Amino acid sequence: MGKTGASYWREKSLETVSITRANRKRWRSEQRSILLILNSTQVFQDTWKPRSKFSNTVHNLPPHQTMHSPFQHFEFRDNISPSLSINHHNGLQIRNKSEGVRGAVIGIDLGTTNSCVAVMEGKQAKVIENAEGSRTTPSVVAFTRDGERLVGMPAKRQAVTNSANTFYATKRLIGRKFSDAEVKKDMKTLSYKVVQASNGDAWVQGSDGKMYSPSQIGAFILMKMKETAESYLNTPVKNAVITVPAYFNDSQRQATKDAGQIAGLNVLRVINEPTAAALAYGMDKTDDRVIAVYDLGGGTFDISILEIQKGVFEVKSTNGDTFLGGEDFDNTLVNFLVTEFKKEQGIDVTKDPMAMQRLKEAAEKAKVELSSSLQTDVNLPYLTMDSSGPKHMNLKLSRSKFESLVGDLIKKTISPCQKALQDAEVSKSDIGEVLLVGGMTRMPKVQSTVQDIFGRQPSRAVNPDEAVAVGAAVQGGVLAGDVTDVLLLDVTPLSLGIETLGGVFTRLISRNTTIPTKKSQVFSTAADGQTQVEIKVHQGEREMASDNKLLGQFTLVGIPPAPRGVPQIEVTFDIDANGIVHVSARDKGTGKEQQIVIQSSGGLSKDEIENMVRNAEAYAVQDKVKKERVEAVNQAEGIIHDTESKMNEFKEQLPKEECDKLAEQIAKVRETVSKKDEISPEEIRKQTTELQQASLKLFEMAYKKMAAEREGTSGSSSSTEAESQTTDETEKKKEEKN
Repeated sequence: MGKTGASYWREKSLETVSITRANRKRWRSEQRSILLILNSTQVFQDTWKPRSKFSNTVHNLPPHQTMHSPFQHFEFRDNISPSLSINHHNGLQIRNKSEGVRGAVIGIDLGTTNSCVAVMEGKQAKVIENAEGSRTTPSVVAFTRDGERLVGMPAKRQAVTNSANTFYATKRLIGRKFSDAEVKKDMKTLSYKVVQASNGDAWVQGSDGKMYSPSQIGAFILMKMKETAESYLNTPVKNAVITVPAYFNDSQRQATKDAGQIAGLNVLRVINEPTAAALAYGMDKTDDRVIAVYDLGGGTFDISILEIQKGVFEVKSTNGDTFLGGEDFDNTLVNFLVTEFKKEQGIDVTKDPMAMQRLKEAAEKAKVELSSSLQTDVNLPYLTMDSSGPKHMNLKLSRSKFESLVGDLIKKTISPCQKALQDAEVSKSDIGEVLLVGGMTRMPKVQSTVQDIFGRQPSRAVNPDEAVAVGAAVQGGVLAGDVTDVLLLDVTPLSLGIETLGGVFTRLISRNTTIPTKKSQVFSTAADGQTQVEIKVHQGEREMASDNKLLGQFTLVGIPPAPRGVPQIEVTFDIDANGIVHVSARDKGTGKEQQIVIQSSGGLSKDEIENMVRNAEAYAVQDKVKKERVEAVNQAEGIIHDTESKMNEFKEQLPKEECDKLAEQIAKVRETVSKKDEISPEEIRKQTTELQQASLKLFEMAYKKMAAEREGTSGSSSSTEAESQTTDETEKKKEEKN
């Protein structure tokens, strides 16, 4: 396959580089296309000096002609940020260690359906079990009628009776606008309410009218994962690596990072889920190979092609669908069950939230069972009722029927796989291994489809539920400096550019460019005397800007009036290692500059994030008080039970007046416990301690009395025995005399 990845860098010892042969090919083709479209003086300058016939060449093109609005394009510069240094004495010298990282760095897979947390222990990653003893935690948050917040399995268990306040699969809403087609589609199947926030984003709303951003819900889940790690490590945890779907756009990545901040985490890195899975797989592999990671999870689908060479993990391409996953399989099956029930019973249950929630849980259970069984039963007694009485569902579902229902969903994964192979410039015969990640890959039909796509049996070398968290922990170890033989080179999944004349999307950074990366392009004004320019930043693959995702916009002001085409406005795109975009614009004539970290016109403001951090901290305090209250109540009830039990056992030895006093104390503590929500844990503990001390004194009296009685009984018994012995001896002497 030629020299790429590590072999190329080893030849470039003592140089700083972050670009591969495949990227150079793309770069050259980009340069040629730009030279063809420019109708203005264009100067090309490269900063990393590739061995290329284009190096240091000045191209004289026709005079100025306005081509782009609001300004004209006339210089292209490609700046690649360094990501590592190679030293021929020490081999790979990793440059992506985060300075000042102290303490453990946890890896969190924030999933649509389930989440998982892991940490490095030496050279091995350890998946941490939660308080319920499970290695994964349902990504579900619920609020009870009294305002209590539940996260994970406790939240999932009460979903049937509290569906309007149980938020699940909110990852599919994160970083999205309320007006997005995907959001409109999702709203038809969700049991809770999705509303439009003041900034146009999609938020969720409880039955009490309180609104939460998807980042906030994600933060509650991250807090649960943080607590799980802290409980295991027995130390506070601040640093984390969080994973996102590879095909997440900038808004979704930023919203995920916001969730980490709200949860009180220092998010060192946001990495792609397939890449993390590859890290988990390749940590102990010594041979070079190209692998494909097919990741079909609860809410999203990703496909990534990677090359692994002696500790260097280089992503060649990525593709996917951020609205395709297990939730869609569940919803398809729910629709089928609703239709079948209507045929059989003549009742439409879609307006019954409790019945729909029961159907959703039954569909998820049936889906899981059909991965290992050819047939399953869907039994739901008392699903609903009408004037004639209760109605039950009893339906047999075969694997083949389920596969026919979801066949179109599985087929939707084929095209992204083909595009990923094409972008990576590899054929399926070059793929050495295909990794399956995500719970949906357990479905036999999915596995056979993957085999058809890549022409080989997929590997089961990694745990589909845990591999992503394990890989995130490995990356955390790299950033902490604990893992020194791994280098990760990821890519941006979507092209980045700006809107130009006629609404055309002009790319500055193409998809599958290795990150971190930085590119600049110079534009000019489109009208005489123009003193400001508005820059609209888009992300996507469509040719018209309006068809792509608008990430944000800003205005550069204070440009001196001049004929059109004269001012030189340099626009620079900078994508960091998290895949988050930074954009700046500078007037080369005046030196005036405007720069922003791209945040969509929606998104969370700094004030909103700070407010949510405070709310999260308040919930953490509430959770602590709740835990302390539960512990205090449990202790009180235990003391009450023990005291009453001992009072009954020793009632003959206890003074009646003292027992009456103790009974009054018990009644007082019992009344306090009955009002536990109104009374502080400290007060409950105080009364419990007083009861315990009083009972101990009383029982001490009982024990002393019992001991005295035993001694008295023992003394009289000894006297009787002595008298008996004397009598026996006297009788014996009389017999001897006779």
